[in-house]
Amino acid sequence: MRRKRFFIAPIILAALAVFGLITMLLWNSLMTEIFHLGYISFWQAIGLLILSRLLLGFSGPWGRHHDHGRSHIREKYAHMSPQEREEFRKKWHHRWVHDWPSCDEFKDDSTKQESSEDKKS
Repeated sequence: MRRKRFFIAPIILAALAVFGLITMLLWNSLMTEIFHLGYISFWQAIGLLILSRLLLGFSGPWGRHHDHGRSHIREKYAHMSPQEREEFRKKWHHRWVHDWPSCDEFKDDSTKQESSEDKKS
């Protein structure tokens, strides 16, 4: 186990150094030209990487996969009868489609306002 730690630690430090160097080079070449910001040092780039990880999370390069309870809904849906599934689909379709006004309703409202303004003139 100790051998594994001694092997992984230098790799992590090397990766941090490489990412810090890349961050520093990109900042100094892009941010100074685009936004007229000052140059940063290597240690400031490392600090920027650490700060971004603290603010954005330590979830890895692709982020964590959040299910938000969808697997429970899928499991429940799998055990439904065809009639229950159809009722479920109608309920969700009504909830997501009919609760929001359509573009046609907005157009109708705007034409009503225009016609009422024309009548006043």
